[in-house]
Amino acid sequence: MVKFTKPFWVANFVELLERLAYYAVFIVITLYLSNVWGFTDIEAGVIAGIFSASLYLLPLFAGAYADKIGFRSAIILAFTLLTLGYAGLGILPTLLESAGLVDYEMITTYTGLQESYLRWSIIAPLVLVVIGGAFIKSVISGTVARETTPENRARGYSIFYMMVNIGAFTGKTVVDPLRRSMGDQGLVYLNYFSAAMTLLALVAVYFFYKSTKTEGKGKSFLQIGRAMGKVLLNGRLMLLIIIVSGFWMIQGQMYATMPKYVIRMIGESASPGWYANVNPLVVFLAVNFVTSLMKKRSAIASMMTGMIIIPFSALLMSLGSQVGEAYILGLHPVAFMMIVGIAFQALAECFISPRYLEYFSLQAPAGEEGLYLGFSHLHSFFSYLFAFGLSGFLLDKYCPDPRLFMDEAGIVDHIAYGAATQHAHYIWYVFVGIGAISAIALFFYARITRNMDLKKEVNA
Repeated sequence: MVKFTKPFWVANFVELLERLAYYAVFIVITLYLSNVWGFTDIEAGVIAGIFSASLYLLPLFAGAYADKIGFRSAIILAFTLLTLGYAGLGILPTLLESAGLVDYEMITTYTGLQESYLRWSIIAPLVLVVIGGAFIKSVISGTVARETTPENRARGYSIFYMMVNIGAFTGKTVVDPLRRSMGDQGLVYLNYFSAAMTLLALVAVYFFYKSTKTEGKGKSFLQIGRAMGKVLLNGRLMLLIIIVSGFWMIQGQMYATMPKYVIRMIGESASPGWYANVNPLVVFLAVNFVTSLMKKRSAIASMMTGMIIIPFSALLMSLGSQVGEAYILGLHPVAFMMIVGIAFQALAECFISPRYLEYFSLQAPAGEEGLYLGFSHLHSFFSYLFAFGLSGFLLDKYCPDPRLFMDEAGIVDHIAYGAATQHAHYIWYVFVGIGAISAIALFFYARITRNMDLKKEVNA
C-alpha cells in the first residue's frame, strides 16, 4: 500500500480549501465585475483575463522565492494575503453602499461608478488574491513533488488533482443558491465565504504543516536567477507550455464565457455554477482510473489523448442552440449540451493535467521543485490572458448583454435580441479551431522530441 507523509496530506487538505475559495469567486468573476461594478463585457473580460493570467505568471517568481524562504513560510504568507484579498472583495462593495453609490434594486447595481475612479478600487484586493494564489500554485504542487518518490509521484499527483476538484465542486455549489436568493448581493457575499475558507487553511498550515524536506532553502537571489534562466532556456519545456495553453484556452471558457452565455441564452433560471460542477465531479470520479489506465504510457502519450478530446467538447457546446427547443431530460438544450461538453472537457483534463505536472516535476533538480512547478503553470498565463479577452469580444459580438436591448420601462425587445444572438454558437467554433491546432501541434512535438531522444541514446 502506498503511504504518503503528513506534509503531503496537509498540503492536499489546504489545497482543497484554497480551490473551494477560489472557484466560488472565479466561476462568477465576470458577472461580479459586470453586475456589481458596472463593467462592460469587454472590460470585464480584460480585467478577469489579466487577473487570472497574472495568477499564473507570478508563480514563476513566487516558486523560486518559496524555494529560498521555505515552503512553510511561503504557504503562511500566501493564505494571509488570500484572506485579506477575498475579504476586501466583499468589504469594498459594502463601503461603497454605505457611501450611497449602491442601489441593489437597480438593474445596474452600482450607479455612478462608470465614470468614477472609485470602480478601480477593485484592483487592490484582486492584487492580494493574485500574489497569494501565485505562492499556492507553486508551493503546493512543489510539496507533492518533494513528499513523493518517482515511483509514487503519478499517484501523488492524481490524489492532488482529486483534491483540487473536490474543492472546485464544493466551491461552485454555493454560487447559484446565493445568486438566486440574494441577487447581486449574493455575488458580493461569496467573497466572505472564500475569506473564511482561506483563514481556515492558514490555521491548518500554522499548526500542522512541518516538513523535513527543505532543499534549496536559503539560496541567494543570484542562484535563483540562474535557475530561472536555465528553465527559460529549456526550449522543450517552453514549447510544451505553449502547446498545452490551447487546451486551457478552451477550459477557461467555463469561467470566461459559459456563465454569461447560458444566462443570456436560457434566462435567469440557468445554473452556471451547477453546470460547471460537472467538471470537478467527472475529474473526481475518473482521474484515478485514467491515471491507472495510462500508467504504462508516457506522460506525452496521455496528454495527446486529452488533446484529441478537447476540440470535441467545444463542438458539443455549440450544438445547444442548434438542436431545437425541446427539453432534453428536463434540461434546456443549451444547458444539456453545455453539460455534455463540460464533461468531455473534464475527461480530457484527466488525461492531461496530472501527467503534465508529473512531467515537470521529474525535470526539477532537488531544491528547485517550487521553481519548476511554478513554471508549469505558465500555460495558464498565456491561455487565460487570451481566453478572457477573446471571450469579451465574442460575447459582445454574438451574445450581447440583453440590458442593451431594454426600453425605458426596462423591457427587453426580444425580437431584436433574438436577431442579435442567432449566431451565438459561433463563439464555440473559434475554440474548436484552437483545440484542433493544439492537438496537431502536440502530435508533432511528440514525434520530434522522441526522435531527438533516440538520437541521444544512440550517440551515448
